[in-house]
Amino acid sequence: MLKIHNLHVDVGGTPIIKGLTLEVPAGEVHAIMGPNGAGKSTLSYALTGRDGYEVTQGTATLNGEDLVSLAPEERAAKGLFLSFQYPLEIPGVPTLTFLRTALNAQRKARGEGEVSVPDFMKLSRDVAKKLGVTQDMLKRPLNVGFSGGEKKRMEIYQMALLDPRFMILDETDSGLDIDALKVVSEGVNALRGPDKAMLVITHYQRLLDHIKPDRVHVLAGGRIVDSGGPDLALALEKGGYDRYKDAA
Repeated sequence: MLKIHNLHVDVGGTPIIKGLTLEVPAGEVHAIMGPNGAGKSTLSYALTGRDGYEVTQGTATLNGEDLVSLAPEERAAKGLFLSFQYPLEIPGVPTLTFLRTALNAQRKARGEGEVSVPDFMKLSRDVAKKLGVTQDMLKRPLNVGFSGGEKKRMEIYQMALLDPRFMILDETDSGLDIDALKVVSEGVNALRGPDKAMLVITHYQRLLDHIKPDRVHVLAGGRIVDSGGPDLALALEKGGYDRYKDAA
């Protein structure tokens, strides 16, 4: 589903991703782990088209379609979703208005009809209940006044509403206590399916106890330096990343 070959990404003229190659097939969840500064968040921003993250070499495709040439909203309409490590507060933008607008914009780009207000509200209530998102949260401006855990629940709530095909979770476990981590993980696991895939970026094994990956990759020095099964994450938890210093 996602194919990256020899990707190079510069940020502010500085090379961060340096020849990264990775494939994530449909139906699978892959985890990326690595030390601080390795390029994990840079990879997620480059794939989703954030301004200032310049792809200087290599390719990235989703279901065979080139991502690099598309605008961020076009990538989203193709089914790409990024759950941010630090979700932004957007004062003055009502949460439900924002999400219905986003959903219908994506549906329009795909040639699909709009979701009516009653249908959207029913869908919203159903998803919110499963994730412990209160109606009070939905009535506020987007993420305004939320705790870290509430912001992460809201990210997964958005993901469930938009129903993307490829999901990138950038340190979704950051700032979550154990109970919130379980709720968020259950929401993520409910979105797994044979026609979808996920890339989970994390520092810690604890997230992968709840969101079981099919493959684990180590990112160091801007490229993938090791790959393996779920046991690789356990080894990293015990031994750290020192053994990859030379490889990076």
